[in-house]
Amino acid sequence: MDILVICLVSLAVSGLTLFSGFGLGTVLMPVMAVFFPIETAVAMTAVVHLANNAFKLLLFGRQADYRVVLRFGIPAFFASLAGAWLLIHVAGLPSLFRYELFGADFEVSPIKLLIGLLILFFACLEIRSKGSGYRFAPSWLPVGGAVSGFFGGLSGNQGAFRSAFLLGAGLSKEAFVATGVVLACVVDISRLSIYGGVAGSRLISDNLPLLAAATASAFAGSFAGSRLLKKVTLTTVRLLVSVLLLMLGAALSLGLI
Repeated sequence: MDILVICLVSLAVSGLTLFSGFGLGTVLMPVMAVFFPIETAVAMTAVVHLANNAFKLLLFGRQADYRVVLRFGIPAFFASLAGAWLLIHVAGLPSLFRYELFGADFEVSPIKLLIGLLILFFACLEIRSKGSGYRFAPSWLPVGGAVSGFFGGLSGNQGAFRSAFLLGAGLSKEAFVATGVVLACVVDISRLSIYGGVAGSRLISDNLPLLAAATASAFAGSFAGSRLLKKVTLTTVRLLVSVLLLMLGAALSLGLI
């Protein structure tokens, strides 16, 4: 039953990202967290995210600006290692407190509180960034790589900061998309080396059937969504996704899920 639910969610979320303006990882990770421990949800989402971007890399990789990739990607790679290391170690910390609500017991752990607050923060950042067009000068690319990579390793939320720093790099539309895909792969490979190396086979290998099915569903959702509409942001859909992320972030922070 879990595989069926995750596949349906991956299918819907992957297609929805084409209309909402939110990235796959931003939306899929909180949903995964409903079914799995936070650290497992982040790692599994990273696998699906990497597979999805690897496919895009085959299509667009040649159009990437590799000078930008080096300036942004090298700091991002190492900062992602640090973020992933922090995730694994925070996950092992004891609960902060427990409480009772309507006859049910709930537990607030450091990892749930941290990731829940990050989901809230990045949901708000994504909403504002689409309209305000945050951007930084090209000299800030290494700093942007470090910031984007760190949060990519910690929670999987790398797209908002990456876009803000790449917007100021003077890239064409094609180079912007392709460079973003390459950098996303760099961060995914970096953080997965920590997730898999520290948590072992229990984190990824034990869930291979589910991951394969979820990845295939994500591909199908992306294909179906692209046939319906070409990367158009719809206000109503964006609002619904934003509310969903805010609710999930709040629920995680409070230990409700």
